[in-house]
Amino acid sequence: MDYKNLLVNEVVDNLITTWLIEDTPSFDYGGFVVGDTIGESVILCKSKGFLCGKPYVDAIFKKLDCSITWNFDEGVLLEPICTVAKVTGKVKDILRAERVVLNVLARASGVATVCKQMQEIKVNCDWSGEIAGTRKTTPGFRNVEKYALLVGGCSTHRYDLSSMVMLKDNHIWITGSITKAVTKARKACGFSSKIEVECRSVNEALEACSAGADIVMLDNFHASVTETSAKEIKSAYPNVIIEVSGGMNATNMSSYMTPNVDVISASCLTQGYKAVDFSMKILKDGHDPSNPMVKESYK
Repeated sequence: MDYKNLLVNEVVDNLITTWLIEDTPSFDYGGFVVGDTIGESVILCKSKGFLCGKPYVDAIFKKLDCSITWNFDEGVLLEPICTVAKVTGKVKDILRAERVVLNVLARASGVATVCKQMQEIKVNCDWSGEIAGTRKTTPGFRNVEKYALLVGGCSTHRYDLSSMVMLKDNHIWITGSITKAVTKARKACGFSSKIEVECRSVNEALEACSAGADIVMLDNFHASVTETSAKEIKSAYPNVIIEVSGGMNATNMSSYMTPNVDVISASCLTQGYKAVDFSMKILKDGHDPSNPMVKESYK
């Protein structure tokens, strides 16, 4: 599925401008050294992972008047060492883009890769629910990480505080009760937004449902009681969406993939992933450094 059509050009352009200014806030001394020489470079993948981040990389190079040709589609599994793409343009502009591009690819591909691993667990468990990321994203990089969740086959959950109402313990504590918090939230968001309530017990979940919550999150429930709790809630409120969260990872997630659980949310998708290793090399005399005969000179 082509998720690049979700991206808003102005949003992406604003991100790219911020990234480039952050990396070159005043003078480009390295660019001064190489001058206006036209050259070619290749982007190499040096560790196994799923490719993600192409629309952002395309936009970065377009902004710097460079052209890029990709050898792989978004979401494809890369086996090292391989040439992912070739870039043409002024060497100073290619080098200015280098670290920004590699940072985006490394992190976006890392998120997509861990998502693919979680999806494999889901398939092996024959579970029909959704695995979702959270709002625990890198400041200034949420757009990329949320996009990468989709490329990896997971759900983005809510994008931000305005996307959906989520009432957590602090909201309920200050308001006085789950019922009061849900009632007040519904008056503000109306019928067009869903309301989710973080619950620490079945009784809290039933109160949330009774008050009109669309989703209840069973927070930090032990796996041994999650299914019985979810079943009890579903029996009373069959249309409510049940989410489980709290310390989810590849080791324990399968224990929560039970019939009455609809969503498993995990912060490890955007906080605990391993970056995929990419590098960029300027071609020497037309040689491709991914070729085993010449790659040693590019280390």
